[in-house]
Amino acid sequence: MMKWLINDLKAAFAELKRGSTWLVLGLMAGFGLLSFVIAQLAFQTDSLLRFLRISSFNCRELTNGSIIFLFCGMIFFALTIISTFGEIQRYFHHRDRKSVYEARQAKIYGFIWGGIAITISVSALVFFKLNCW
Repeated sequence: MMKWLINDLKAAFAELKRGSTWLVLGLMAGFGLLSFVIAQLAFQTDSLLRFLRISSFNCRELTNGSIIFLFCGMIFFALTIISTFGEIQRYFHHRDRKSVYEARQAKIYGFIWGGIAITISVSALVFFKLNCW
């Protein structure tokens, strides 16, 4: 009766033995950590939290232009993360099918998209660190 559950759990544990699974989980954790740190710094600049005296950081007031720039940066950060995971999935798919050229192209594009995502997040961290002291 519950044999399907046992089979699904066995398949899940078998996936944890693969290195590609741990690579993807590590990337998810890394991008999640970057997002968490950026969100913490963004909450320090929130004027409503400072007005309610929840945030006691001394940060400059953000202008409309900088808020729009950060919002667009957040959207592009999310899109580059999605593209990075898509290219990683494409790399593993072509590697398993022994398509050397396509796997190499996917790996290159995965590094490019991942680099762009890290660049966007580091620039947001630098922006927030320069505005809060």
